[in-house]
Amino acid sequence: MGMKYRRNNFYIITGGPGVGKTTLLNELENAGYRTVEEDARQIIKEQIKNKGNGLPWGNRELYTDLMISASLQSYEAVSDVRDEIVFFDRGIIDAFCYARMIQLPVTSEMKNITTNYFYNPQVFILPPWPEIYRTDGERKQTWEEAAETYDVMRSTYIDYGYTPIVVPPDTPQARANFILRNIIQSDFQQ
Repeated sequence: MGMKYRRNNFYIITGGPGVGKTTLLNELENAGYRTVEEDARQIIKEQIKNKGNGLPWGNRELYTDLMISASLQSYEAVSDVRDEIVFFDRGIIDAFCYARMIQLPVTSEMKNITTNYFYNPQVFILPPWPEIYRTDGERKQTWEEAAETYDVMRSTYIDYGYTPIVVPPDTPQARANFILRNIIQSDFQQ
């Protein structure tokens, strides 16, 4: 894995659960931007369907490994895209945030991943928003856990050299415009 990837046109949209990430990504996709959907929900659905235990409420270490693996596959699936912006619903670092939250030690293999796969250093993070937070079959966290997740995510991204930009609660269109204005100001081509 000696190959380093740095894609300044790859932007992460992250935050705790239930903050409007998917709705925002749908808005960006409808505006013509390329998006990569979140891996965690798909992993949970597959594990439930296959009676697996790689779940946040089951074998959390296996779930972390599955998230890292799926995030790498998502990244590599679009790694040849250089001439357009790609928005990711969460990034590889989100799995490291989860590992931190469950006190799972970061292995040297995990560290290798973070030094070899880079996104744009600006990460768009959506803060907790109680008015829209809902639990469901794949999202079981309490509101307090969701708020704590945001704090840990923000500090984890900073620790890995990213700059979190808080996307204020607003309509999906206003949030999309906020992100696009920030990207234009930083000029992703640099």
